[in-house]
Amino acid sequence: MHGRAGQRTVAGMESLNSADARAFRDEVRTFLSEKLTPELRRGARRGTSVFLHPEVADAWQRILHAQGWAAPDWPVEYGGTGWNEIQRYIWAEEYARAHAPGLSPMGLKMVAPVIMHYGSPEQKATLLPRILSGEDRWCQGYSEPGSGSDLASLKLRAVRDGDDYVLNGSKIWTTHAHFANRMFCLVRTSTEGRPQTGITFLLLEMNTPGITVSPIHTLAGEHEFNQVFFDDVRVPVSGRLGEENDGWTVAKHLLTFERSGRYAPGLAATLDMVREAAETAGWLSHEGNRERLAREAIAVEALRAIELAGLEGGGPADAVRPSMLKVLGTEASQRIDLLALEIAAGWDGPIEDAPDAIAIAMPKYLNNRAASIYAGSNEIQRDLIARVVVDQAA
Repeated sequence: MHGRAGQRTVAGMESLNSADARAFRDEVRTFLSEKLTPELRRGARRGTSVFLHPEVADAWQRILHAQGWAAPDWPVEYGGTGWNEIQRYIWAEEYARAHAPGLSPMGLKMVAPVIMHYGSPEQKATLLPRILSGEDRWCQGYSEPGSGSDLASLKLRAVRDGDDYVLNGSKIWTTHAHFANRMFCLVRTSTEGRPQTGITFLLLEMNTPGITVSPIHTLAGEHEFNQVFFDDVRVPVSGRLGEENDGWTVAKHLLTFERSGRYAPGLAATLDMVREAAETAGWLSHEGNRERLAREAIAVEALRAIELAGLEGGGPADAVRPSMLKVLGTEASQRIDLLALEIAAGWDGPIEDAPDAIAIAMPKYLNNRAASIYAGSNEIQRDLIARVVVDQAA
Protein backbone atom coordinates (compact mmCIF):
# COMPACT_ATOMS: atom_id res chain seq x y z
CA MET A 1 0.00 0.00 0.00
CA HIS A 2 2.73 2.46 0.96
CA GLY A 3 4.68 1.77 -2.20
CA ARG A 4 1.74 2.29 -4.51
CA ALA A 5 0.77 5.51 -2.75
CA GLY A 6 4.31 6.79 -3.10
CA GLN A 7 4.39 5.98 -6.81
CA ARG A 8 1.13 7.87 -7.37
CA THR A 9 2.51 10.86 -5.45
CA VAL A 10 5.61 11.02 -7.64
CA ALA A 11 3.48 10.67 -10.78
CA GLY A 12 1.26 13.53 -9.61
CA MET A 13 4.25 15.79 -8.99
CA GLU A 14 5.76 14.94 -12.36
CA SER A 15 2.45 15.78 -14.05
CA LEU A 16 2.53 19.22 -12.44
CA ASN A 17 5.83 19.89 -14.19
CA SER A 18 5.05 18.61 -17.67
CA ALA A 19 5.32 20.98 -20.65
CA ASP A 20 1.51 21.20 -20.90
CA ALA A 21 1.22 21.92 -17.18
CA ARG A 22 3.84 24.66 -17.34
CA ALA A 23 2.04 26.32 -20.27
CA PHE A 24 -1.26 26.14 -18.43
CA ARG A 25 0.31 27.57 -15.27
CA ASP A 26 1.68 30.50 -17.27
CA GLU A 27 -1.77 31.16 -18.73
CA VAL A 28 -3.34 31.14 -15.25
CA ARG A 29 -0.65 33.42 -13.80
CA THR A 30 -1.09 35.91 -16.64
CA PHE A 31 -4.85 36.01 -16.13
CA LEU A 32 -4.55 36.48 -12.36
CA SER A 33 -1.91 39.19 -12.65
CA GLU A 34 -4.05 41.10 -15.17
CA LYS A 35 -7.47 40.75 -13.52
CA LEU A 36 -6.77 40.82 -9.78
CA THR A 37 -6.95 44.41 -8.58
CA PRO A 38 -5.16 45.53 -5.39
CA GLU A 39 -8.58 45.99 -3.77
CA LEU A 40 -9.61 42.41 -4.54
CA ARG A 41 -6.30 41.02 -3.26
CA ARG A 42 -6.58 43.04 -0.07
CA GLY A 43 -10.16 41.89 0.43
CA ALA A 44 -8.99 38.28 0.14
CA ARG A 45 -5.94 38.71 2.39
CA ARG A 46 -8.06 40.41 5.06
CA GLY A 47 -10.75 37.74 4.96
CA THR A 48 -11.26 35.85 8.22
CA SER A 49 -13.20 32.87 6.82
CA VAL A 50 -14.04 31.12 3.56
CA PHE A 51 -17.08 33.41 3.32
CA LEU A 52 -15.86 36.78 2.09
CA HIS A 53 -18.09 39.83 1.99
CA PRO A 54 -20.24 39.76 -1.19
CA GLU A 55 -18.70 43.08 -2.25
CA VAL A 56 -15.42 41.24 -2.81
CA ALA A 57 -16.57 37.74 -3.74
CA ASP A 58 -19.30 38.81 -6.18
CA ALA A 59 -17.04 41.26 -8.02
CA TRP A 60 -14.45 38.54 -8.52
CA GLN A 61 -17.05 35.95 -9.57
CA ARG A 62 -18.25 38.27 -12.32
CA ILE A 63 -14.70 38.47 -13.65
CA LEU A 64 -14.26 34.69 -13.51
CA HIS A 65 -17.65 34.10 -15.11
CA ALA A 66 -16.76 36.38 -18.03
CA GLN A 67 -13.61 34.30 -18.52
CA GLY A 68 -15.55 31.03 -18.26
CA TRP A 69 -13.54 29.99 -15.18
CA ALA A 70 -16.06 30.40 -12.34
CA ALA A 71 -16.65 26.66 -11.86
CA PRO A 72 -13.61 24.53 -12.78
CA ASP A 73 -15.12 21.46 -11.08
CA TRP A 74 -18.42 21.57 -12.97
CA PRO A 75 -19.11 19.37 -16.01
CA VAL A 76 -18.68 21.20 -19.31
CA GLU A 77 -22.36 20.86 -20.19
CA TYR A 78 -23.28 23.04 -17.23
CA GLY A 79 -20.58 25.67 -17.74
CA GLY A 80 -17.43 23.99 -16.43
CA THR A 81 -13.99 24.52 -17.90
CA GLY A 82 -13.24 20.98 -19.05
CA TRP A 83 -9.90 21.06 -17.22
CA ASN A 84 -8.35 17.81 -16.10
CA GLU A 85 -7.39 17.03 -12.48
CA ILE A 86 -3.85 18.36 -12.87
CA GLN A 87 -5.07 21.62 -14.39
CA ARG A 88 -7.60 22.07 -11.58
CA TYR A 89 -4.89 21.52 -8.99
CA ILE A 90 -2.59 24.02 -10.71
CA TRP A 91 -5.47 26.49 -10.76
CA ALA A 92 -6.02 25.97 -7.01
CA GLU A 93 -2.33 26.54 -6.27
CA GLU A 94 -1.96 29.65 -8.41
CA TYR A 95 -5.29 31.02 -7.19
CA ALA A 96 -4.19 30.73 -3.56
CA ARG A 97 -0.67 32.00 -4.24
CA ALA A 98 -2.10 35.12 -5.91
CA HIS A 99 -4.47 35.70 -2.96
CA ALA A 100 -7.53 35.68 -5.19
CA PRO A 101 -10.86 36.01 -3.33
CA GLY A 102 -12.63 32.79 -2.51
CA LEU A 103 -16.15 32.43 -3.89
CA SER A 104 -19.02 31.38 -1.66
CA PRO A 105 -19.07 27.56 -1.72
CA MET A 106 -22.77 27.24 -0.87
CA GLY A 107 -23.92 27.55 -4.47
CA LEU A 108 -20.99 26.56 -6.66
CA LYS A 109 -19.60 23.67 -4.62
CA MET A 110 -22.48 22.41 -2.50
CA VAL A 111 -26.00 22.80 -3.84
CA ALA A 112 -25.05 22.87 -7.54
CA PRO A 113 -23.75 19.25 -7.61
CA VAL A 114 -26.97 17.94 -6.01
CA ILE A 115 -29.10 19.96 -8.41
CA MET A 116 -27.12 18.37 -11.25
CA HIS A 117 -27.72 14.90 -9.77
CA TYR A 118 -31.27 15.13 -8.40
CA GLY A 119 -32.78 18.20 -10.06
CA SER A 120 -35.51 18.20 -12.65
CA PRO A 121 -34.69 19.55 -16.12
CA GLU A 122 -36.50 22.76 -15.19
CA GLN A 123 -34.56 23.14 -11.92
CA LYS A 124 -31.25 22.62 -13.72
CA ALA A 125 -32.10 25.05 -16.52
CA THR A 126 -33.32 27.74 -14.11
CA LEU A 127 -30.94 27.50 -11.17
CA LEU A 128 -27.53 26.40 -12.45
CA PRO A 129 -26.89 29.40 -14.75
CA ARG A 130 -27.81 31.78 -11.91
CA ILE A 131 -25.40 30.02 -9.55
CA LEU A 132 -22.65 30.18 -12.14
CA SER A 133 -23.08 33.90 -12.77
CA GLY A 134 -23.43 34.72 -9.07
CA GLU A 135 -26.92 36.11 -9.62
CA ASP A 136 -28.19 33.82 -6.85
CA ARG A 137 -26.56 33.61 -3.42
CA TRP A 138 -27.36 30.49 -1.40
CA CYS A 139 -27.32 29.61 2.29
CA GLN A 140 -27.62 26.22 3.97
CA GLY A 141 -30.54 25.40 6.26
CA TYR A 142 -29.30 22.37 8.17
CA SER A 143 -28.46 22.97 11.86
CA GLU A 144 -31.16 23.73 14.38
CA PRO A 145 -31.15 24.53 18.10
CA GLY A 146 -30.51 21.07 19.55
CA SER A 147 -29.78 19.50 16.16
CA GLY A 148 -26.19 20.21 15.14
CA SER A 149 -23.86 17.23 15.04
CA ASP A 150 -26.94 15.01 15.47
CA LEU A 151 -28.52 16.46 12.36
CA ALA A 152 -30.95 13.54 11.95
CA SER A 153 -32.86 14.85 14.98
CA LEU A 154 -33.93 18.02 13.13
CA LYS A 155 -37.49 19.21 13.78
CA LEU A 156 -38.29 22.02 11.32
CA ARG A 157 -41.71 20.72 10.27
CA ALA A 158 -43.00 20.74 6.70
CA VAL A 159 -46.63 19.73 6.27
CA ARG A 160 -47.95 19.02 2.79
CA ASP A 161 -50.87 21.25 1.80
CA GLY A 162 -51.82 20.77 -1.83
CA ASP A 163 -48.96 21.95 -4.03
CA ASP A 164 -47.05 23.47 -1.10
CA TYR A 165 -45.23 22.49 2.04
CA VAL A 166 -45.98 24.68 5.07
CA LEU A 167 -42.84 25.17 7.21
CA ASN A 168 -42.68 25.99 10.91
CA GLY A 169 -39.56 26.03 13.08
CA SER A 170 -36.07 27.48 12.82
CA LYS A 171 -32.52 26.96 11.59
CA ILE A 172 -29.40 28.26 13.31
CA TRP A 173 -25.76 29.10 12.47
CA THR A 174 -27.01 29.88 8.96
CA THR A 175 -23.97 31.44 7.32
CA HIS A 176 -24.65 34.56 5.21
CA ALA A 177 -28.43 34.08 5.34
CA HIS A 178 -28.64 37.89 5.50
CA PHE A 179 -27.04 38.10 2.06
CA ALA A 180 -28.70 35.05 0.47
CA ASN A 181 -31.75 35.10 -1.75
CA ARG A 182 -32.08 31.28 -1.77
CA MET A 183 -31.68 28.45 0.74
CA PHE A 184 -31.28 24.67 0.46
CA CYS A 185 -32.95 23.21 3.48
CA LEU A 186 -33.63 19.93 5.31
CA VAL A 187 -37.13 19.66 6.76
CA ARG A 188 -39.09 17.05 8.72
CA THR A 189 -41.97 15.65 6.64
CA SER A 190 -42.58 12.50 8.71
CA THR A 191 -41.93 11.36 12.28
CA GLU A 192 -42.29 7.64 11.58
CA GLY A 193 -39.37 5.20 11.50
CA ARG A 194 -35.70 6.01 12.01
CA PRO A 195 -34.72 9.69 12.46
CA GLN A 196 -32.95 9.70 9.07
CA THR A 197 -36.22 8.83 7.36
CA GLY A 198 -38.90 11.45 7.12
CA ILE A 199 -36.45 14.19 6.07
CA THR A 200 -36.99 16.08 2.80
CA PHE A 201 -34.61 18.34 0.87
CA LEU A 202 -36.15 21.65 -0.24
CA LEU A 203 -34.98 24.64 -2.27
CA LEU A 204 -36.67 27.89 -1.29
CA GLU A 205 -36.55 31.65 -1.79
CA MET A 206 -35.52 33.77 1.19
CA ASN A 207 -38.05 36.53 0.43
CA THR A 208 -40.93 34.10 1.00
CA PRO A 209 -43.46 35.54 3.51
CA GLY A 210 -42.97 34.18 7.02
CA ILE A 211 -39.16 33.97 6.92
CA THR A 212 -37.28 36.10 9.46
CA VAL A 213 -33.47 36.33 9.60
CA SER A 214 -32.03 37.22 13.01
CA PRO A 215 -28.30 38.05 13.24
CA ILE A 216 -25.84 36.17 15.46
CA HIS A 217 -22.65 38.12 16.16
CA THR A 218 -19.48 36.15 16.85
CA LEU A 219 -16.95 36.66 19.64
CA ALA A 220 -14.87 38.55 17.08
CA GLY A 221 -17.74 40.99 16.56
CA GLU A 222 -18.45 39.74 13.04
CA HIS A 223 -21.89 39.10 11.57
CA GLU A 224 -21.52 35.89 9.59
CA PHE A 225 -24.13 33.65 11.25
CA ASN A 226 -27.88 33.94 11.68
CA GLN A 227 -30.91 32.19 13.07
CA VAL A 228 -33.70 31.84 10.53
CA PHE A 229 -37.31 31.52 11.70
CA PHE A 230 -40.12 29.97 9.64
CA ASP A 231 -43.70 30.92 10.48
CA ASP A 232 -46.25 29.21 8.18
CA VAL A 233 -43.85 29.56 5.25
CA ARG A 234 -45.26 28.08 2.05
CA VAL A 235 -42.71 26.40 -0.24
CA PRO A 236 -43.87 24.87 -3.54
CA VAL A 237 -43.50 21.10 -3.85
CA SER A 238 -41.70 21.88 -7.12
CA GLY A 239 -38.82 23.13 -4.95
CA ARG A 240 -38.12 19.64 -3.65
CA LEU A 241 -34.94 17.77 -4.64
CA GLY A 242 -35.33 14.00 -4.66
CA GLU A 243 -38.28 12.18 -3.21
CA GLU A 244 -40.31 13.16 -0.16
CA ASN A 245 -38.83 11.62 3.02
CA ASP A 246 -35.59 10.78 1.18
CA GLY A 247 -33.77 14.04 1.83
CA TRP A 248 -31.13 12.29 3.95
CA THR A 249 -29.86 10.56 0.79
CA VAL A 250 -29.64 13.91 -1.01
CA ALA A 251 -27.87 15.49 1.97
CA LYS A 252 -25.28 12.69 2.09
CA HIS A 253 -24.56 13.27 -1.60
CA LEU A 254 -24.02 16.97 -0.89
CA LEU A 255 -21.80 16.23 2.11
CA THR A 256 -19.25 14.44 -0.07
CA PHE A 257 -18.70 17.77 -1.87
CA GLU A 258 -18.62 19.79 1.36
CA ARG A 259 -15.90 17.54 2.81
CA SER A 260 -13.87 17.26 -0.35
CA GLY A 261 -11.42 20.00 -1.15
CA ARG A 262 -7.85 21.05 -1.71
CA TYR A 263 -6.39 22.25 1.55
CA ALA A 264 -2.66 22.50 0.81
CA PRO A 265 -2.75 25.43 -1.67
CA GLY A 266 -4.68 27.69 0.69
CA LEU A 267 -2.64 26.66 3.72
CA ALA A 268 0.61 27.36 1.85
CA ALA A 269 -0.62 30.87 1.00
CA THR A 270 -1.70 31.46 4.61
CA LEU A 271 1.66 30.23 5.87
CA ASP A 272 3.41 32.70 3.54
CA MET A 273 1.39 35.53 5.09
CA VAL A 274 2.27 34.33 8.59
CA ARG A 275 5.96 34.09 7.62
CA GLU A 276 5.87 37.68 6.31
CA ALA A 277 4.30 38.81 9.57
CA ALA A 278 6.85 36.89 11.62
CA GLU A 279 9.74 38.55 9.81
CA THR A 280 8.20 42.04 10.15
CA ALA A 281 7.46 41.57 13.85
CA GLY A 282 10.89 40.11 14.65
CA TRP A 283 9.30 36.89 15.87
CA LEU A 284 11.77 34.67 13.99
CA SER A 285 14.67 36.02 16.07
CA HIS A 286 13.46 34.07 19.11
CA GLU A 287 14.96 30.63 19.61
CA GLY A 288 12.94 27.76 18.17
CA ASN A 289 10.42 29.86 16.24
CA ARG A 290 11.97 29.15 12.84
CA GLU A 291 11.71 25.45 13.61
CA ARG A 292 8.06 25.79 14.60
CA LEU A 293 7.28 27.55 11.33
CA ALA A 294 9.27 24.94 9.41
CA ARG A 295 7.28 22.11 11.02
CA GLU A 296 4.05 23.59 9.72
CA ALA A 297 5.58 24.05 6.25
CA ILE A 298 6.52 20.34 6.26
CA ALA A 299 2.98 19.40 7.35
CA VAL A 300 1.50 21.44 4.49
CA GLU A 301 3.89 19.83 1.99
CA ALA A 302 2.92 16.37 3.29
CA LEU A 303 -0.74 17.29 2.84
CA ARG A 304 0.02 18.41 -0.71
CA ALA A 305 1.61 15.01 -1.40
CA ILE A 306 -1.54 13.24 -0.21
CA GLU A 307 -3.69 15.45 -2.42
CA LEU A 308 -1.48 14.83 -5.44
CA ALA A 309 -1.61 11.08 -4.79
CA GLY A 310 -5.39 11.32 -4.94
CA LEU A 311 -5.42 12.97 -8.37
CA GLU A 312 -4.92 9.60 -10.05
CA GLY A 313 -6.98 7.58 -7.56
CA GLY A 314 -7.47 3.86 -7.64
CA GLY A 315 -5.69 3.09 -4.38
CA PRO A 316 -6.98 1.72 -1.07
CA ALA A 317 -6.83 5.19 0.48
CA ASP A 318 -9.49 6.57 -1.88
CA ALA A 319 -12.36 5.59 0.42
CA VAL A 320 -10.99 7.58 3.36
CA ARG A 321 -9.03 10.35 1.62
CA PRO A 322 -11.75 13.05 1.98
CA SER A 323 -11.98 12.35 5.72
CA MET A 324 -8.19 12.20 6.01
CA LEU A 325 -7.75 15.54 4.25
CA LYS A 326 -10.50 17.15 6.30
CA VAL A 327 -8.82 16.15 9.57
CA LEU A 328 -5.27 17.01 8.51
CA GLY A 329 -6.23 20.21 6.69
CA THR A 330 -8.44 21.76 9.35
CA GLU A 331 -6.08 20.90 12.21
CA ALA A 332 -3.06 22.28 10.33
CA SER A 333 -5.06 25.46 9.73
CA GLN A 334 -5.79 25.81 13.44
CA ARG A 335 -2.13 25.30 14.36
CA ILE A 336 -1.10 28.02 11.89
CA ASP A 337 -3.78 30.30 13.37
CA LEU A 338 -2.17 29.83 16.79
CA LEU A 339 1.20 30.87 15.42
CA ALA A 340 -0.35 33.99 13.89
CA LEU A 341 -2.03 34.80 17.19
CA GLU A 342 1.28 34.47 19.04
CA ILE A 343 3.00 36.73 16.53
CA ALA A 344 0.17 39.27 16.82
CA ALA A 345 0.48 39.26 20.62
CA GLY A 346 4.03 40.59 20.27
CA TRP A 347 3.15 43.36 17.80
CA ASP A 348 3.55 46.74 19.45
CA GLY A 349 2.98 49.02 16.46
CA PRO A 350 -0.26 50.66 15.26
CA ILE A 351 -2.75 48.04 14.06
CA GLU A 352 -3.23 49.98 10.80
CA ASP A 353 0.45 49.34 10.04
CA ALA A 354 0.31 45.66 10.95
CA PRO A 355 0.86 42.95 8.34
CA ASP A 356 -2.37 41.32 7.17
CA ALA A 357 -1.80 38.10 9.14
CA ILE A 358 -1.49 40.11 12.36
CA ALA A 359 -4.46 42.38 11.63
CA ILE A 360 -6.85 39.42 11.24
CA ALA A 361 -5.18 36.99 13.67
CA MET A 362 -7.80 37.04 16.42
CA PRO A 363 -11.01 36.95 14.33
CA LYS A 364 -9.51 34.31 12.04
CA TYR A 365 -8.46 32.17 15.01
CA LEU A 366 -11.95 32.40 16.53
CA ASN A 367 -13.71 31.72 13.22
CA ASN A 368 -11.52 28.74 12.37
CA ARG A 369 -12.23 26.92 15.62
CA ALA A 370 -15.37 25.65 13.88
CA ALA A 371 -13.43 24.14 10.97
CA SER A 372 -12.85 20.88 12.81
CA ILE A 373 -16.58 20.67 13.63
CA TYR A 374 -18.50 21.59 10.49
CA ALA A 375 -19.00 19.11 7.61
CA GLY A 376 -18.82 16.33 10.19
CA SER A 377 -16.59 16.80 13.22
CA ASN A 378 -13.02 15.50 13.06
CA GLU A 379 -13.90 12.91 15.70
CA ILE A 380 -16.56 11.55 13.33
CA GLN A 381 -14.04 11.61 10.45
CA ARG A 382 -11.58 9.55 12.50
CA ASP A 383 -14.37 7.08 13.27
CA LEU A 384 -15.18 6.79 9.54
CA ILE A 385 -11.51 6.19 8.75
CA ALA A 386 -11.26 3.51 11.44
CA ARG A 387 -14.34 1.70 10.16
CA VAL A 388 -13.04 1.60 6.59
CA VAL A 389 -9.62 0.39 7.71
CA VAL A 390 -11.20 -2.35 9.84
CA ASP A 391 -13.48 -3.40 6.95
CA GLN A 392 -10.53 -3.58 4.55
CA ALA A 393 -8.52 -5.63 7.02
CA ALA A 394 -11.35 -8.11 7.58
